[in-house]
Amino acid sequence: MANEAGDNGAEEVDNGVLPEAGADTTGIGIVEGGTAQVDVALPVVASDDDDLVEDDEVVLDEVNVSESRTLAAPLARPLPVGADRSAAADARPAAAVSTLSTPDSEADHHERVRPRTSEITLQSRRLGDFEADRESSDLLTPDRLLDPAHVVRSEPEGTWRHLVYTLSGRRLNLGDSRRARERKALDQRIAAPLSGGARFVPVLSRKGGVGKTTVTTLLGMALADAREDRIIAVDANPDRGTLAERIGRTSGKTVRDLVRVQADVHGFNDVSQIVGRDHTRLDVIASDADPHISEAFNDDDYRDVAEIAAHFYSVVLTDTGTGIVHSVMDATLERADALVIVAGLSIDEARLASETLTWLESNGYEDRVRGAVVVLNTARPGAPLVRADELESHFRSRVRQVVRMPYDPHIASGSAISFRDLQPETRDAARRLAAIVVEGLRAQAAA
Repeated sequence: MANEAGDNGAEEVDNGVLPEAGADTTGIGIVEGGTAQVDVALPVVASDDDDLVEDDEVVLDEVNVSESRTLAAPLARPLPVGADRSAAADARPAAAVSTLSTPDSEADHHERVRPRTSEITLQSRRLGDFEADRESSDLLTPDRLLDPAHVVRSEPEGTWRHLVYTLSGRRLNLGDSRRARERKALDQRIAAPLSGGARFVPVLSRKGGVGKTTVTTLLGMALADAREDRIIAVDANPDRGTLAERIGRTSGKTVRDLVRVQADVHGFNDVSQIVGRDHTRLDVIASDADPHISEAFNDDDYRDVAEIAAHFYSVVLTDTGTGIVHSVMDATLERADALVIVAGLSIDEARLASETLTWLESNGYEDRVRGAVVVLNTARPGAPLVRADELESHFRSRVRQVVRMPYDPHIASGSAISFRDLQPETRDAARRLAAIVVEGLRAQAAA
């Protein structure tokens, strides 16, 4: 029986068992009504098996180079049954136990493209981002650093204050008078910066002879006299306006000339040859003197002029024609950032001004009406026949501000207006109007 079993075993080995060349075998005996022997051949784990290591490599993304060098993913290896596991672990290649390696050429390439994680991105810090015990350079202001005792103060304005300053040998400076302080404060309000592009302010009235052109001139002069940027007033009256005549310095050219050469305007020098400028630095573009020609000045022409003016000026005033529905009014209103409505001190003039506000509200300009300024212009000497306080109360219920422009004989003469020759009350009223307009434009930009 033993020989017979041995023969059978030898025959099975010859017929089905792999050769034992270079392999360890383990015999497993299964007894079930008999005995049979099965030989299983397991491959020997060789540390110098290049094919095995190459087959087990993982292709890594070049971006994650750092991960490819530190990835610890043990590879499962079949172990011989009954073999010492600790010894087998020691016998494994290092790549199969702890890390995955890449070829030397790829490692060099990965080392070159590895991102520098130690670089620090610099970013600005605002004043509030600093620690409580640290200060930024914004806090080094003249008011903080300069000793008031050594600051050179300007000469005081005011008769007796300046007299004391002179008699004391310039040692006793009592400061400006109240009137001088108010004037300087008003200058600061007018000169407040306007961010963004050009701002358009049309001056409207539905009745002729109420002083619309005069108010445009005074507003422009007050702005130009106090501000550092450029101010321009455009005469968009299609029925021969007189705006240029109020400054006394004309170039002899009109809006029609600017429309004609618009394609050749490349800088401010090209515009300065067409506009007129007075002593306050207010620029004015005159309308056509011939009413038959001026009728051709339409919405498209005004848009062309406005486009050029917006490139070189911060504030563009528009002296509109009489009425509210003439040929240039649509283009004027669509670019308006603020409105100035002129009303006379009579019943019919006041009603027409109020109806103008109603028309604007009914045609989509209700926001502009709420921020508008109404100027009650006194064009005749003496006390007005209507109660100005009642008119002011009425318009204050509809618009943002109301300004009274007093009568001035210098304006009433109809000649060119010199801002310095106006009565102090007239100059103050024009400057208050300018400050209110600038504050409205700033509030609109901040909204």
